[in-house]
Amino acid sequence: MSTMFVTITGLNHYYGAKPFEIGRVVRLVKEPDNDHDEDAIRVELPFIDTVGYVANSTSTVYRGTYSAGRIYDKIEDVALAEVAFITHSSVIAAVLEPEEVEKMKAEHCETPAMNDESDDVVKFQKNKKWKIGF
Repeated sequence: MSTMFVTITGLNHYYGAKPFEIGRVVRLVKEPDNDHDEDAIRVELPFIDTVGYVANSTSTVYRGTYSAGRIYDKIEDVALAEVAFITHSSVIAAVLEPEEVEKMKAEHCETPAMNDESDDVVKFQKNKKWKIGF
């Protein structure tokens, strides 16, 4: 399957674009009981919770991206996406394939042994920038 990009909108109802950065991973959570949109997909960040929604209107979906309605049946109840672009009012993110998520989890869970005090271990621990917190 080719990469699916989505527009994340509604930022002004939460924290604006401040919590987002290129490469940050966000969680996409379906909201089947949403009274306003039956295809609603909430966007979350760790420790912050909701930061927006996947756009589902022709006036909010950026050209070249998928609406919530178009991806709703293509993703699980919870999926991950990686921020690719940030605009003044929206964010564009690439929906990650389950295989990419597993690979990312494996890469971020591999840490050096805590009892190893080599320079490489210290450098690794100081320079590691975590982009996924789920």
